[in-house]
Amino acid sequence: MTKERIAILGATGSIGTSALEVIGLHPERFEVVSLTAASRGEELARLCAKWRPSRAIIAKAECEGALKARLAALGVENIEVLSGEAAIAAEAARSDVDTVLLAIVGAAGLAPSFAAARAGKRMLLANKESVVCGGRLLMDTVTQSGATLLPVDSEHSAIYQSLKSRGVPATPFEIVLTCSGGPFRNRADLSGITPEDALAHPTWAMGAKITIDSATLMNKGLEVIEARYLFDCAPKHIHVVIHPQSIIHSMVRFADGCAIAQLGLPDMKSPIAFALGYPERIASGVAPLALEKIGSLTFEAPDTNRFPLLKLAYEALSDKAAATTVLNAANEVAVDAFLRRALSFTGIFKAVALTLEHFDLPEVTTLDDILAVDREARLKAKEALTRC
Repeated sequence: MTKERIAILGATGSIGTSALEVIGLHPERFEVVSLTAASRGEELARLCAKWRPSRAIIAKAECEGALKARLAALGVENIEVLSGEAAIAAEAARSDVDTVLLAIVGAAGLAPSFAAARAGKRMLLANKESVVCGGRLLMDTVTQSGATLLPVDSEHSAIYQSLKSRGVPATPFEIVLTCSGGPFRNRADLSGITPEDALAHPTWAMGAKITIDSATLMNKGLEVIEARYLFDCAPKHIHVVIHPQSIIHSMVRFADGCAIAQLGLPDMKSPIAFALGYPERIASGVAPLALEKIGSLTFEAPDTNRFPLLKLAYEALSDKAAATTVLNAANEVAVDAFLRRALSFTGIFKAVALTLEHFDLPEVTTLDDILAVDREARLKAKEALTRC
């Protein structure tokens, strides 16, 4: 069997490290040819020492020297070391790469996703912001180039699997995105919440940014936008339901009134393994689901009054295409400020709403247009922080 050559963009994050665990279960099947990181040079060097890729790339150019020194100290030779966001985007299109795991956090993943799409790669997409901001333009690029896009988010993987299980065209359908509800599902007063409080997710182990997004329900709002484009489903046919146990990862309802759902333990290695092995099923290292041990599954409607970002995501979908880019950029700025203790938890809601309210949305038709909106939205969001 010829090994599948994989580039992992965002190797030091939770998705990247989980993917490497799955890959490690199948040494005969996969070859890691490149690993990238934003700034965690020490962690990237350790991963390189274990996996021996052809290339290691760090986004921040000022970290390149330290990465080279650390690799030398670990006795790692014959690895090409590069730096810069442009180098990471170029990596996604390299001829010796078959599959790209897009696990970079935030809008920084936009350019690599478009590069992989244009190059017709097999794309394992864990960077939801690429679809939130890229929208129809990204999906059209995937179609035109003949690229293959497999979602890695647990919810969108579940939808993909549910649709594929039909074996026939599955229209019309409705999407039901499940949501854990985060750590504050039953908390009426959201004042005084600290970063430590918000980072204590009840069911999932994730990076800081996505964990805060889960606490505010913005993560589910971004997933609504992602589902709209990934599955060409109108927003009115995408529904969110709180499911605290995180066992049903999402479902699809069909015209006959029935629903098909995908179930599993809350571990990202499961959707990663599905994407890596598709169309085959391969071992993920996750324990099999035993419903008798779970006991019960519960569901409830989300409270968009306490958590208004979910409502804002739906509203952004009904506006110009640029609105979702503004929503995402403002949220990234606000979450960063919250994690730095420069903004309150509820201030995240206010900052995002103010940015959207005071942004004159342009038409966007190219990646450069999207990136320009993203830059301007971040400036507007930083201004909004002063009023929150």
